Amino acid sequence: MISNRELFLKNTAQTSNSPRLIEVERVEGIYLYGPDGQRYMDLVSGFNVSNIGHRHPKVLAAIHQQLEKFMHVTVYGEFVQAPQVELATALLDVLPKKYGSVYFTNSGAEAVEGSMKVAKKYTGRREIIAAKKAYHGSTQGALSLIGNEEYRTAYAPLLPEVSFIDYNDLSDLEKISERTAAVIVEAIQGEAGVRVPSKEYMQALRKRCDETGALLIFDEIQTGFGRTGKLFAFEHFDIVPDILMLAKGIGGGMPLGAFIAPKEVMDVIKDNPMLGHITTFGGHPVSCAAAKASLKVIQEENLLSQVNEKANLFRTELDIPQIKEIRGLGLMMCLQLENFDQVYAVSNYCAEKGIIIDWYLHCETALRIAPPLTISMDEIQEACKIIREAIVKFC
Repeated sequence: MISNRELFLKNTAQTSNSPRLIEVERVEGIYLYGPDGQRYMDLVSGFNVSNIGHRHPKVLAAIHQQLEKFMHVTVYGEFVQAPQVELATALLDVLPKKYGSVYFTNSGAEAVEGSMKVAKKYTGRREIIAAKKAYHGSTQGALSLIGNEEYRTAYAPLLPEVSFIDYNDLSDLEKISERTAAVIVEAIQGEAGVRVPSKEYMQALRKRCDETGALLIFDEIQTGFGRTGKLFAFEHFDIVPDILMLAKGIGGGMPLGAFIAPKEVMDVIKDNPMLGHITTFGGHPVSCAAAKASLKVIQEENLLSQVNEKANLFRTELDIPQIKEIRGLGLMMCLQLENFDQVYAVSNYCAEKGIIIDWYLHCETALRIAPPLTISMDEIQEACKIIREAIVKFC
């Protein structure tokens, strides 16, 4: 009999020549389980998706309740569907009053695409500015914003009139001008190896956008929903972006994204042309029901209050000389090593011992630590013991 692993390699599209090939049969909480009883502690949360852990009972209950009512019924934006309405209302309730309209998508990349279209139409301008070493997704428009030429070249030509600035560099903000429709930045750069900007920089960026009339768009696809210790990372900087892009952690494990803006900004897609931005499955009712339940779990289980204490324990337990630097905010953390060979060896050793960690698209010399917010203090100590073993052994 051909194994699932063999069929995976034979029949499914591959995204690299060296997939991890960890077979998953079931998941629960912060753990993945293989077909032969292997157990893996997930320290990357499915890449910042499973912020409240895998298969949270309240999310499962919400999914089951919605399945009894309806799944897909029509394209997004035409019928009144309670899960979409309730989730949009819940999101606006926890966001600044500036925001007034939520557009649901299937993914983060689609939120990026929609945000760019809205910004161009609202401002009447064409230039988009992004940051070097940024990651915003792999669709053609989102790929145009990736600040790493290596990942763009093979798919050229991409969008015209996209410029790049150095992230967290005050002097580069002069490149934002009256020609700029929008500046799109990550609240914290993720795939660059968790680069946390200064408050001074973010406030200067906000001011420069105000001066030039450019919209400030924040990508909180990785940072949103408690990852940094606040519900949204922009709260750390005492600013409010004009458009907020969300995905990953929003859906409680279900596929969902969103971009959120003031109503007068979002309303530009309603006419000239009508239906200027549409999606078939965006805001799927089952995903919206799961997302609303997930947000409620974060609030009711007071998960934000535990993030900094847990992050500090990681930092204490991993305070060893072989780790050159620990960067991050909350439970979005990065362990800086010397080279990719060390990262690869440590990651494989940890996987063999039941701990899933990974590296970054634009920073292969560092290890990703982003566990579910529900991880316990004992589990952190258990994981760090194995990570220390691996780093001492290979570094």
